[in-house]
Amino acid sequence: MKVGFIGTGSMGSILIEAFIQSGALNPDQMVATNRTISKVEQLAAAYPGLQVAHSNIEVVQDCSLIFLCVKPSDYKIVITEIKDVAEPEKLLVSITSPVQIRLLEEQLRCKIAKIIPSITNYVFSGATLCIFGSRLEIEDTELLENLLSHISAPIRVSENHTRISSDLSSCGPAFLAYFVQKFIQASVEETGISEEEATQLASEMTLGTGKLLTTGGFTPASLQKRVSVPGGITAEGLRIMEKELHGMFNNLIRTTHSKYEEDLEKVEALFHESKDD
Repeated sequence: MKVGFIGTGSMGSILIEAFIQSGALNPDQMVATNRTISKVEQLAAAYPGLQVAHSNIEVVQDCSLIFLCVKPSDYKIVITEIKDVAEPEKLLVSITSPVQIRLLEEQLRCKIAKIIPSITNYVFSGATLCIFGSRLEIEDTELLENLLSHISAPIRVSENHTRISSDLSSCGPAFLAYFVQKFIQASVEETGISEEEATQLASEMTLGTGKLLTTGGFTPASLQKRVSVPGGITAEGLRIMEKELHGMFNNLIRTTHSKYEEDLEKVEALFHESKDD
């Protein structure tokens, strides 16, 4: 099986490297292209055997499974280019959340799926959100989920919940890292502990907490209850967080959803324009 990648930006390159380093794919099973070919050539130099394609059409022609890793604004150009060679038996996987599956199925004859990866996949962890189009057979979903299971926990979600699912799994690492960063900064400022030591402690704490919530049998609520003693230091810390952060996460979700709705409208307009051309 040949697996293709159109776009080797941040997430495209993370997928390529994670698949190779996890053993899910060998470099000689992969074909990639990018608007800036030198970026693909750098990956090929790091992973001998990876084939550099000089056009999107070449990737689709050579591969049965293709990951489309481009910005929403680039979809019209790419879809127009590959439309004639995206044959019904090929499986195209979009990783761009605002591009709806129905829009891609209107434009292309091939099978369509959408996944939302996460930077955590780079260390073979975290979730990959999976949304499957109407043309996929059971063997197609199994193929994709088996491949993704090498680098993540593939989780099927409703396309209606793409945004909130992505907030939690894909944006979440950045939000959590921001919390950890601020915790570290305050620790240094208030106590004089070195930033290096505080970062090590906070990072190990984050790793351990993740394990408790995934394989340790705890929920966020039960973990707080287990650590916190009424009237104790942790309880007092939780009390001030509850007071200071009240409503903040609701505002966060409203903000990400508002931006997502804007992106959806832009993509709809782009595809309608493509139809009219």
